[in-house]
Amino acid sequence: MLPSLFRSEEDVRLWSVARAALYGAGIGFVAALIKAFGPFHVVDRVLPLALDIGVAVLAFALLCAGAALLRNLLMRRLQDAAAPGPRRTSQRDASRRSHS
Repeated sequence: MLPSLFRSEEDVRLWSVARAALYGAGIGFVAALIKAFGPFHVVDRVLPLALDIGVAVLAFALLCAGAALLRNLLMRRLQDAAAPGPRRTSQRDASRRSHS
């Protein structure tokens, strides 16, 4: 499904960071295999194949998890800014106010 600029009245569901990391790891694995066995692969390897695949898997997993975290943070900020009425406070903010 393609992303849409349409904003519904329903709450926007947060993205799962773990799922994003898992998808990123899969993408990294496929990318490393294409790099290792593709038509333009380099014969002289600096890193062993397993390490090369592991680095790609980790890098893509972290990249996708970071993107999901950033998206969730931005969506929360945008929802808080657009919400009418009093601002929502987190439990951390509420506990700070009660202790002061």
